[in-house]
Amino acid sequence: MSENLPNTNKNEEVDLGVLFNAIGKFFDKIFNFISNFFKVLFSVFIYTLKPLIANFKIILVIMILSGVIGYTMEKYKTQTYKSVMYVKPYFDSKYQLVNNINYFNALISNKDYETLIEVFDITDEESKIIDRFEIEIGPESENDKIKDYDTYLKSLDSIRAQSISYDDFIENRDIFSSDFFEITVYANKKDVFKNLENGLNSSFENTYSEKKKQKRDSLLYIKKQNILASIRSVDSLQKVYIKVLEQDSKTSSSTISLSEGFSIEPENSRTKEYELLNKELELRKELSALEEKKIEENDFFDIVSGFQDIGSISKTIFQKYSIILPLLAFAIICLIFMMKKSVAFVKRYD
Repeated sequence: MSENLPNTNKNEEVDLGVLFNAIGKFFDKIFNFISNFFKVLFSVFIYTLKPLIANFKIILVIMILSGVIGYTMEKYKTQTYKSVMYVKPYFDSKYQLVNNINYFNALISNKDYETLIEVFDITDEESKIIDRFEIEIGPESENDKIKDYDTYLKSLDSIRAQSISYDDFIENRDIFSSDFFEITVYANKKDVFKNLENGLNSSFENTYSEKKKQKRDSLLYIKKQNILASIRSVDSLQKVYIKVLEQDSKTSSSTISLSEGFSIEPENSRTKEYELLNKELELRKELSALEEKKIEENDFFDIVSGFQDIGSISKTIFQKYSIILPLLAFAIICLIFMMKKSVAFVKRYD
C-alpha cells in the first residue's frame, strides 16, 4: 500500500509537467504568430514605402500637376446650383409627386425639352439648364418618428403590434412612409428655381386624390348636417326648459304641467338645462373642428418653404478636382509600383 502511494504522486507530477509544457508551447505559438504577423506587416510597409521614397521627386511633380489640372477643371467647369422646397401633401398625392419627380428626371435624361417647357412653362434656355430633381423625406425630429411609430402601431392588431420594435419600424421605412418631403432641384443657372414652382405644384393633382378629397368633403358635409340637426334639437329642448323655469317663477307648485299628461319638476329642469348647455357646447366644438379640418386640408398640398430666388452653389467632395485628382494620381502610382515589384518577384521565383 505504501509502495503504490509514491508511484501515484510521481504520475501526477509527470501529468502536471506535460500539461504545463503543452500550455507553454501553445502560448509560444500565439506569440510567434503575432510576432510574424507584425513582421510581415512591417515588411509590406517598407516594401511599399521604399520605391515611393526613391521616386519622391517624380511623385511630387505628378501630384502638383494633378492638383493644377484639377483646379483648372474646377475653375472652368459649369457651376451647379441647387435650391430646396419643402412640401406637405394631402389625400395621398405624395405617390403622384414621387412618380412625377422620376418622370421629370426621365425627360431631362432623354433631353425632351419641349415637354419640360410645356410642364413648367419656362423658356427653351431654362429647360436646358435643369440638371436633375431629387426628392427625399423631409427633416424630422426624433419626436416626429416616435409619433409616426405610435400611429403605425395603432393601425395594427395588438398581437402584431407587439412584434414590431421601434428600430424595425425606422429601418423598414421608405419614402412613402412620410407626409413631409424635401424637393431639391439642381441647375446650371442660379435664378431659375422660382420658375419651376408652378410646374411642381401641378404634380400633386391626380384622379385618385381628387376622388379622395371629394369623399372626404362628402363625409364632412354629412357630419356637419348631423351636428346641426343635433344642435337644433338641443335648442328646442332648451326652449322647453326655459319655459318650465318661467312657469316656475309664476307658481309655487312642485310640478309644472307642460301639456296633457306631461309634467316636470322645476329642480330637474334646471339640471337638464345645464346638461343641454354643455351638450350644445360640445356639438359646436365638434362643428368648429370639422370646419378647421376642411380649411387646413382643402388643397392637395401645402408649400412649407418654397424655392429660394437665388440658388446656392452645389459642390460635393467628388467635385473638388483639385483634391480628387492628386489623390487619384498617388493611388495609381502606388498601384504601378506594386505591380512592377510583383512582376519582378514572379520572374525571380523558381
